[in-house]
Amino acid sequence: MLSSFLFNFFSSFVILMFIFVFQTIWLFIDDFAGKGLDIFIIGKFLFYLMPNLMERVIPLTVLLSSILTFGSFAENYEFAAMKASGISLQRAMLTLIVFVTFLGGVTFYFANNIIPISEQKIYNLRRNIAKVKPAAIISEGVFSDLEGTDMNMKVDRKFGDKDRFLDNVIIHNKSRSSVNTTVIKAKSGELISSEQSDILQLVLKEGHYYEEMPTTNNKEKLKYPFTKANFKTYTINKDISDLNDVDLNEERDVSTDKMKNISRLSKDIDSLKEDNAKVVKAFSKSIVNRIGAFMFVSKPDSLSLIAIANKKKERDSLGTTVSLDSIITLYPEYQKMQLLSTAKTSTANILTTIQGKKKELQIKYKIYRLHILSLHKKYALALSCIILFFVGAPLGAIIRKGGLGLPMVIAIVLFLTYYFIGVFAGNYAKEGNIHPIIGAWLSTLIMLPLGVFLTRRATADKGLISGGNIVDYFKKLFKKVIKTATK
Repeated sequence: MLSSFLFNFFSSFVILMFIFVFQTIWLFIDDFAGKGLDIFIIGKFLFYLMPNLMERVIPLTVLLSSILTFGSFAENYEFAAMKASGISLQRAMLTLIVFVTFLGGVTFYFANNIIPISEQKIYNLRRNIAKVKPAAIISEGVFSDLEGTDMNMKVDRKFGDKDRFLDNVIIHNKSRSSVNTTVIKAKSGELISSEQSDILQLVLKEGHYYEEMPTTNNKEKLKYPFTKANFKTYTINKDISDLNDVDLNEERDVSTDKMKNISRLSKDIDSLKEDNAKVVKAFSKSIVNRIGAFMFVSKPDSLSLIAIANKKKERDSLGTTVSLDSIITLYPEYQKMQLLSTAKTSTANILTTIQGKKKELQIKYKIYRLHILSLHKKYALALSCIILFFVGAPLGAIIRKGGLGLPMVIAIVLFLTYYFIGVFAGNYAKEGNIHPIIGAWLSTLIMLPLGVFLTRRATADKGLISGGNIVDYFKKLFKKVIKTATK
């Protein structure tokens, strides 16, 4: 049984890896085709990407190979012969359980050590390719940062030799403070560069140029000065001398959550949580100081409360009751409107500050959630291999069908269910709609009761659904309804 399972496992692994690699080629074909990259660079990129694909390939391989193995054994009545010889299903599965447990440990090692390294390699390779071939990082329909420049560019279409011709170009040129003060629009453009030149030329045709002018005087800022021009041809020259001698193997110390192992993730989660708490506390203190709100130092006693209540109301010279609770009543009429206007302006400024800080905090907490999600996904991936085995093995024994027909369909349906639940749960966790731990474990925990149910059914030598029991239940229910009606 172990030899049969290993044969199905490795053959399924090779086929599925081949399919996923071709899917990856199809996804990245626009980024690499026609960019002047040799086959060695493309092969290196695919090689670095293969460990990342194992997150999907290994669980699907375990599920498919277990269904194939146990379905073939059940179809040939070998399980019946085992049971007649006194060998239970659990005893027959024992060697496979040991192997799958070992496979779960290997998968955990890959997720913790190999995949972070491959993510780092992929990042560095794509970044270096972008330096050598600037057109490679310009994506159609979205804004892209040009490596080595201060430009942010969006194009509707790329075409021609090495995608150097552009349609409907929009450029945001950043200032020293990283603010987009310059906007350039053109109907078409062309990227001109060569290995011998240190200048990257962007030739734009039939467009408009708009730039906000910096001012130092507050009165001039209220006028919003700007310059605007139309052009038929506009050439932008960028010095890229530091990019000509790019080493495609150069490493950079850049880390995201996917590039870290468990120990690094655990440390960063604690530091991110502490830093976020400090930012929130400092911002809260700043807002409290700006609005002039103060905390009570001590709670007043009962005698003080009585004295305050007696002084709450006083009468003016006309005998009218004046409330001292409202501060504005302490000021004359001509100052009330000024006070209200000042308070409204201050409140609007504070709300604007809070809205801006809210976006910053959302990004910080999203990074924090991504780290927790990545940490628990490593554990969930290892456990999913074991759970999917306990789903596929009894299911194969129940359906009693070998080959690549029905078992392949069932395996794909179950895996897609598992995978899409994980994707949706992960997306919800990233946005903070559910806890990141739940997002990482949800798909695995949903498969756990299914594996327990199928294992119990297969051990008891029962089918997937007992149709006879269902029919008997409805017969009894129908008889009870008839008896009740006749009475």
